[in-house]
Amino acid sequence: MARLKHKLSEPPVPPERGVRAATFNLLLDTAMDIIRQSGHIPSVAEAAARSKVSRATAYRYFPSRSALVTAVIDSSLGPVRRLASDNPNGRERVHELFVQTFPRFKEFEAQLRAAAQLSLEQWALERAGLLEEEPYRRGHRVRILEHAIEPLGPQLSPAVRKRLHHALSVVYGIEPYVILKDIWGLGDREVERTALWMADALIDAALRESEQKPAARGRPKPNGVRVPAPVAAKRR
Repeated sequence: MARLKHKLSEPPVPPERGVRAATFNLLLDTAMDIIRQSGHIPSVAEAAARSKVSRATAYRYFPSRSALVTAVIDSSLGPVRRLASDNPNGRERVHELFVQTFPRFKEFEAQLRAAAQLSLEQWALERAGLLEEEPYRRGHRVRILEHAIEPLGPQLSPAVRKRLHHALSVVYGIEPYVILKDIWGLGDREVERTALWMADALIDAALRESEQKPAARGRPKPNGVRVPAPVAAKRR
């Protein structure tokens, strides 16, 4: 299991039934609507006012924006986080993951952008010593991708497998939408195609690197410096 720098933010546990459950869901749905309509992250007070719920009540369910956004993302991406595959082919399993989950990213793009926005905002506040709430910590993609590339394990060296895991985490999520839509003006479908193309290219690169024999990388000189294979061949 990959180890992360920070413990991931966990969503508040929703009440099971009754008025408390209805109030929790009302606040959550209101926050999601605000994000979807305006793109900004509401404060707990704003969600409470829009829901016609007292601030004191709202803060009992969501003590901070971090808690509120964590609940929003958990509601949006719950099915993605529960995805599992028994496909024994690693590349096909990664394809399944991208094909099945990117439409979900598209559907909840505004909410995912808001979560990324909050994370960046809090990063700056934390560095300046001004953060006054517990930080929102992302990273569920790490476990999701770890499951996806698991069948590739026997074909990759541990170092290459780790690098592939890191690289795929850059192209899986909301980040491709932010870059390819905002900068390049691509449509949703082309964003999905490009992200999958990048994933394939990364898998190909990882497999090629792991298949290389040590001799192909060059032979060691007496002083321990490695000589590239073509240079070594000329000196024979």
